[in-house]
Amino acid sequence: MERVQLERLLDGGDETSLAALAALRAGASHVVWDGTTSAESLAKIYGRRLRLTRRKGIETSGLERAVQGLDLYGRPVRLGQIRTADGSWIFMLFLDEDGSTLVACTGVWHTQPGPARTDTW
Repeated sequence: MERVQLERLLDGGDETSLAALAALRAGASHVVWDGTTSAESLAKIYGRRLRLTRRKGIETSGLERAVQGLDLYGRPVRLGQIRTADGSWIFMLFLDEDGSTLVACTGVWHTQPGPARTDTW
């Protein structure tokens, strides 16, 4: 997905989406993967991550809202990721099947930034 198209999807969103947009405009890397995944299964996965991050005191942004949004959405979603230039934040994007609408966005702060990885979150 083109950076400009992703910027349009994030613009005017909630606080987390705006933080992801700011990161993107500041040079963050991004990817939107092909294919879709069940929103219901992602709601369960990210629900567990919500409990884990709370238990460990890891800073997140919009995670609870994303879990709720995925749970209510009920249709397949495409996944995307934005990683800040310094690697301190990773934002996960949940888009509708054709990538034209942002369903949810969440971010997690990484205490040990490092090289870009695709297996995080």
